[in-house]
Amino acid sequence: MLRLLQRIAVLAPAVLVLNCAVAATHIAAANRNSIPAPSKDARKLPINVTASKAEYNKDDTGVFQDIVITQGDTRVQADRAHAVGINNFDNSRWTFEGNVRITGEQHGSLKSDLAIVEFKNKYLAKATVTGNPAEFEQKRTDIDAIAKGHAHEIVYDVTDGTVRLSEDAWVWDGHNAMSAAQLVYDIRAQHVSATSDPKKGPVTFTIDPNSSGGDNDKKP
Repeated sequence: MLRLLQRIAVLAPAVLVLNCAVAATHIAAANRNSIPAPSKDARKLPINVTASKAEYNKDDTGVFQDIVITQGDTRVQADRAHAVGINNFDNSRWTFEGNVRITGEQHGSLKSDLAIVEFKNKYLAKATVTGNPAEFEQKRTDIDAIAKGHAHEIVYDVTDGTVRLSEDAWVWDGHNAMSAAQLVYDIRAQHVSATSDPKKGPVTFTIDPNSSGGDNDKKP
């Protein structure tokens, strides 16, 4: 793998495909009433990396330009990235900068100025995005609306299928707006929960009696 990356570093565009695992298997839901699980186990899907330029160092770090990483339904792209622990992605940490875009399961997406992405055991496990603000949105499946939110920090837990918004957190769920010290949006169940902080104020709801759940009912 080291020789492969060294060869790729001198090519543009560079294309790196890391077959980190075998083909995916289907996950059976525990019962019909449970929250639907992804149809494929992302832990068994390959990690694909493309870049216009790639540099690999002996200390298992790398620098990339115009970087895109995908694993199953999860995709991360940015203008540039530097990584620690590239070899085999067993315990890898990537820092993405510039026009960061992350898409996840069920059409959830994030955009920010900066993102820290962690791989554990060849699995894209978590992404922490920051910005002024960082933004999240998801097309809801139960109503004709787009849930959206923004905060200075958003943590996307890929395993749990949640995004946790903190520091001036705000979410519009398709019906009503909510702000709090911390908000957690469940991508699979498509609902939001809030946590107040005595130092930062209570949870605040804005309920619009004229809302029909459409995309244009509420603007951030």
